[in-house]
Amino acid sequence: MHPSVRVGPYTIIETGVEIGEGSEIGPFVTIRSGTRIGRECRIFQYASIGEAPQDLKYQGEATSTLIGDRVTIREYVSINRGTAAHGQTEIGNDVLLMTGVHVAHDCIVGDHVIFANLVTLGGHVRVEEWASLGGGVLVHQFCRVGQHCFVGGGFRIVQDVPPFILAAEEPLTYKGINRVGLARRGFSPEEISTLKRAYRLYFRSGMTRREALEEIKRSLADQPHIPSVIQFIEASERGII
Repeated sequence: MHPSVRVGPYTIIETGVEIGEGSEIGPFVTIRSGTRIGRECRIFQYASIGEAPQDLKYQGEATSTLIGDRVTIREYVSINRGTAAHGQTEIGNDVLLMTGVHVAHDCIVGDHVIFANLVTLGGHVRVEEWASLGGGVLVHQFCRVGQHCFVGGGFRIVQDVPPFILAAEEPLTYKGINRVGLARRGFSPEEISTLKRAYRLYFRSGMTRREALEEIKRSLADQPHIPSVIQFIEASERGII
């Protein structure tokens, strides 16, 4: 642990934990062995980091929890370490986990992700960079959430959510492009318009999804960000919302 790290009272930090320069750990926090925390992180009271997975297949094998730089972990957040399946649970850089978030074993959370209060991830979930999940969102195990997307609060994710979109309602449904979020991150009006054209083909053209994907490949594959959309859809194992 770097000597600049500040630790609050009644916090338990086991042996085999690494904490980077400038990080601050609040009171009543528990950080288990095998956890590595980066620089300038803030962990608030009653968080539980690196605890054993809630997975009956877990047999006590040595696994880890990796947390990047400048991560904010609010009150009562729980992050379980990995299992033999992946070996580690990973949180990227500049991530905000609000109060009561749960990140299960073997999840991978990308840079700049925001989870509002009480977001719950099942095991093996992957959330790509700049995604944002509203309060109380539940994510089924093995689902993927694409980059720069926004999912409204209180909904369930049981299939993959493709990148750059807004999703809401029950069952979870494509509601348009995450226009505001993309504009804030420097996407041009032309790039946003191209993404809108691609998803209009995929979700609202009346074609089958296979036909729509082939049309996107034929007409838009050379445009910025479209290859990542195609790749995400083609890699889906649980299906697209």
